[in-house]
Amino acid sequence: MRKEEDFSEWYGSVIEKAELRDKRYPIKGMDVWLPYGWAVMKRIDQAWREEFDATGHREVNFPLLIPETEFKKEADHVKGFESDVYWVTHGGLNPLDVKLVLRPTSETAMYPMFALWIRSHADLPLKLYQIVSTFRYETKMTRTFLRVREIHFFEAHTAHATFEDAEQQVQEDLQIHERLMRRFCLPYLTSKRPDWDKFPGASYSLGADTLLPSGRTLQIATFHQYRDNFSKVYDVKYEDPSGEHRYAHQTTDGMSERIVGAIVAVHGDEKGIVLPPEVAPVQVVIVPILEKGRQEDISRAARELFQSLQSQLRVHIDERDLRPGEKFYHWEARGVPLRVELGPKDLAKGEVVVVQRTNGEKRSLAVLGLAARLKSMLELIQVEMFARAEKAMKDSVTAIARLEDTRDGINKMSWCGREECGLAVGERTGMNVLGTPYYREAASGKCIVCGEPAKDVLYAAKAY
Repeated sequence: MRKEEDFSEWYGSVIEKAELRDKRYPIKGMDVWLPYGWAVMKRIDQAWREEFDATGHREVNFPLLIPETEFKKEADHVKGFESDVYWVTHGGLNPLDVKLVLRPTSETAMYPMFALWIRSHADLPLKLYQIVSTFRYETKMTRTFLRVREIHFFEAHTAHATFEDAEQQVQEDLQIHERLMRRFCLPYLTSKRPDWDKFPGASYSLGADTLLPSGRTLQIATFHQYRDNFSKVYDVKYEDPSGEHRYAHQTTDGMSERIVGAIVAVHGDEKGIVLPPEVAPVQVVIVPILEKGRQEDISRAARELFQSLQSQLRVHIDERDLRPGEKFYHWEARGVPLRVELGPKDLAKGEVVVVQRTNGEKRSLAVLGLAARLKSMLELIQVEMFARAEKAMKDSVTAIARLEDTRDGINKMSWCGREECGLAVGERTGMNVLGTPYYREAASGKCIVCGEPAKDVLYAAKAY
């Protein structure tokens, strides 16, 4: 099945075929990670850790449960999440004195501890992150990776002496995600969310949205500048060099398992998923093509090849008692970037046949120096996958002058900046207002709603 014909049906089928998740667990929206899917997720986790460790963040792990007393301290935050949270009300058969929340996100869990850890300006900046499960009881239709109730979540939380320091942190976060999304081959648009859609408790929120082949956008990362909104509630103060006590300024940065869903959707095809080499648990699969009477020679050569490659590449040898075509189908469905075939004719010539997953191109390469050639191919695949997805997203952006001209993809329009006109865009088109471009674009003409002079460019799209 081609994703252009029925994206929803295609998406579910390739996830099942690749054995990434099993959605038959008896709680809707809480799927089981299968070994191959979890291996992909671990690659993404590793990339996140590498980037945040390299920028001075330290990993922590906070408890799953948050007391209602702490959760309700931040009224705006509670208002944003209270309809979506899971409550724990009993310990065994005994009602709890204080109800507990399964974390929907971790501000209300972390910041009471920040208040204990931060005492002076020498304790700042405090830069922490964790990779945990969060839980949100959303009533919308669930969809694997894209809309779930137990979310594999990455979140960084920082505290700073000043608003300017916190702003620098937001800039660093944007740079981190630029590098990460290159690794994941996911182009995106960074928008400042409108005030009515910012994260509860934030001064402002930024969102990174990528485009899926369905014509809808998917939010794949968020960045929030809190100023001192949360620190005033949780009493996160520090003593400055003059001896004066001030509230810290805080930021957060987050993304989730939606990254896996975006990779599947953006790059997959009728054969299955297609994984960027940076993300693929197996970058190269070796398939011996056995011939009667030569099985032992070919198997030995395949194992020797495996041993020569495994120190430089994530490589697997498929020695199952199956026909080569079945093995090809299996690994194509799992999106392995390169397949190396070794048969009797190849063995005689000291060569292998290398098949590229993205385009099916075959080429014969010498065994001697093969590792270096394969690494070069993987680097080129990485670049090409990002470039192809970036072109598709840019081509989807349409500038419109009338609301009735909205279409699938990303719609760009002029806006006067008033909330009532921004809300009208969503109400009259059924689209999600993504916000204004973070990297500012000059506005021209008149507001698409009221006809007054435009002050901003506004983006809107159907979104998951």
